[in-house]
Amino acid sequence: MNDLYDRLKAQKIKIIEMPKWGPYLRKKWEDQFAAHLSEEDKKSIFLHDTGGSCGYLWHLFSYMKKDCLERDKAEVAFTKQLKNDCYVFYQHSDYALLLEKASMLKTDDLIEEQDIYIVDKGFKWTYIQTHEIGYCGPYFSSNTD
Repeated sequence: MNDLYDRLKAQKIKIIEMPKWGPYLRKKWEDQFAAHLSEEDKKSIFLHDTGGSCGYLWHLFSYMKKDCLERDKAEVAFTKQLKNDCYVFYQHSDYALLLEKASMLKTDDLIEEQDIYIVDKGFKWTYIQTHEIGYCGPYFSSNTD
């Protein structure tokens, strides 16, 4: 996380640290991208931690419950996406960032990050890099389709 902060700071991206915003942002992300799923659907794809199983919001895409771009296509879409103000948060951390004027943010900045979510401030699009590099993700999805 500190490495990411330093990489972004070096690009002159304004960063506001939000150390306890993770739960709020994960819930808001779920409300915006997985609203079409029932609670039973969410359980069936392990969207949340339950009974010793680790849940991941990105299962929404790996279980094909929402349209998305994957792998290289996701990276290209993220690179081309207009990035003004974005939230950056993690699956298993309450630490989050608000990036202002994030147009310089690119996939190379996320090289060592796992289970990281980038979403525009209006939750219109999202980019996720998972810990399953080479198997699941990265993913890019838009709510404007």
